[in-house]
Amino acid sequence: MEDTLDIGGRLRHLREAAGLSQRMLAKRAGITNSTISLVESGRSNPSVGQLKRILDAIPIGLAEFFAMEWVRDESPFHAAADLIEIGRGPISYRQVGRTMIGRQLQILSECYQPGADTGRIPLRHDGEEGGVVISGHLEVTVDGQKRVLGPGDAYSFGSNRPHRFRCIGDEPARVVSACTPPTF
Repeated sequence: MEDTLDIGGRLRHLREAAGLSQRMLAKRAGITNSTISLVESGRSNPSVGQLKRILDAIPIGLAEFFAMEWVRDESPFHAAADLIEIGRGPISYRQVGRTMIGRQLQILSECYQPGADTGRIPLRHDGEEGGVVISGHLEVTVDGQKRVLGPGDAYSFGSNRPHRFRCIGDEPARVVSACTPPTF
């Protein structure tokens, strides 16, 4: 089924296909990271001018953006080889499902290489997230509280709270996580 009204889902799909983070796209477009997050989560509709600036930063034209066919991924099953890599560098984020168009939940298989870190500046965005550590050790910081989680340990919090993830130790940390709405 074609989805012609989900501007946020379309934008997220294009941004991911271009290998851009929300922060990188916002910087290129000269707007705030929170604006990209709000549009992608469907909480805000951009003006035509704002959307054009965002699309120029990808780059893609307005006509092409609205003319492209977008098909929601309807399959309930996903082979390991079919997970979509949306991360770059020492942190791998493999997404369950081709796109997040029409979805309210994003599921990721994450792998943090030893020493990998989401950055000194804590992340903050709308929604909720949680995860379970499968192997290795992951330091999770939420609101300044730190905890090292090992296999079987889990986290769950409102994503608007400042948070950070860091791999501790000599082996990769593997995590299965979920966030709603899809904001990554």
